Amino acid sequence: MSSAQDPFYIVREEIQDTIDKLQISFHRWEQTPSNTGEHVHLTKELYTSCESIEWQVDELEKTILVASRDPAYYGLDEVELSRRRNWIASARNQVAAVRRAVEKGKSNSAFSAHQDMGTSRNNHYTTQDNDDFIVSESDRQLLLMRQQDEELDELSESVQRIGGVGLTIHEELSGQERILNDLSLEMDTTSNRLDFVQKRVAMVMKKAGIKGQIMLIVFLVVMFIILFVLVFLT
Repeated sequence: MSSAQDPFYIVREEIQDTIDKLQISFHRWEQTPSNTGEHVHLTKELYTSCESIEWQVDELEKTILVASRDPAYYGLDEVELSRRRNWIASARNQVAAVRRAVEKGKSNSAFSAHQDMGTSRNNHYTTQDNDDFIVSESDRQLLLMRQQDEELDELSESVQRIGGVGLTIHEELSGQERILNDLSLEMDTTSNRLDFVQKRVAMVMKKAGIKGQIMLIVFLVVMFIILFVLVFLT
């Protein structure tokens, strides 16, 4: 089975696309001031994406564990299994790095917010220009939140597609196992029948003696000649 047809690589590509989107959101999160609503929303989005990707990677790793029990049955070798395990480890490291950075940034933001609360008690009321700026900033953040909600919807659809592919993989493996079981049963039945026929022939030959065996051989030769002539004439 080529890489383009292998369900593992189809799912891996879906997950890698999700990881790439996670990296884009993470870079935007790094450039966003920590005391804004957009930063808070991005933080929640990153946590949700990390949990979703971690679940997808766990499910994909289960297929590797199943295949490693009998690689030849699935047309794999140790090199391919090692390559798949390495990708799983790399994906986990990428997600873990983003999660650690977000958790660290969240702690720093909480500390900064605590300091801002202490100093805000001495501030005066803002001017009308500041009010207009706040309204404009709020509108911009609402627009960004809508865009991010759309991205989360796309992520949810991607997870559903991956779940469907995973179910297809399971059904395909189950179907192949049933086919092999049926084939094994048919082979056992055919072998038993051949053993029975061989025993019957041996018994007949033994009872017939030398003369009987000669007569049986002559009879079979005559039958073969008759069948050959009939086939040739038709």
